[in-house]
Amino acid sequence: MHVTRFSDIALRLLMYLSREQRETPAVTVGEVARQFGIPHNHLTKVVGLLAKHGYIEAIRGRSGGLRLARQAADIRLGTVMRILESDKELIDCAQLQCRLTPSCGLREALLKAQNAFFATLDEYTLADITGGNTGDALSLMHGDYLKLHLAT
Repeated sequence: MHVTRFSDIALRLLMYLSREQRETPAVTVGEVARQFGIPHNHLTKVVGLLAKHGYIEAIRGRSGGLRLARQAADIRLGTVMRILESDKELIDCAQLQCRLTPSCGLREALLKAQNAFFATLDEYTLADITGGNTGDALSLMHGDYLKLHLAT
């Protein structure tokens, strides 16, 4: 199973936003792009999809930015990944001119594996994966952002 770059960016964004506190300034797209070395345009597309599905708030204006729209404990990774990877199949039998397609069992086996992947991710919330050392690293990143943001 290969996670797309789009999904990777989305998960990192959600992880980063999970450490942000309500009393601090919202995080800008530019800041997240710099923190993770992600192209601004790619991140903007990810933000649009996550906002559309109610995972993040994109606040416009001078003090605008990004925030989680839900509690991290309420965001299941499997649900997010299904949205992000909904149009991706592990094998594209329709595109390949394969003579086995009408009777092949490979597609069904791969679909079952993909569903098991999503089911495993359903066992984890955003809060589960952002604790411990990961949470510490995210807090340091966010602290660096706050120092820069509040100093100006």
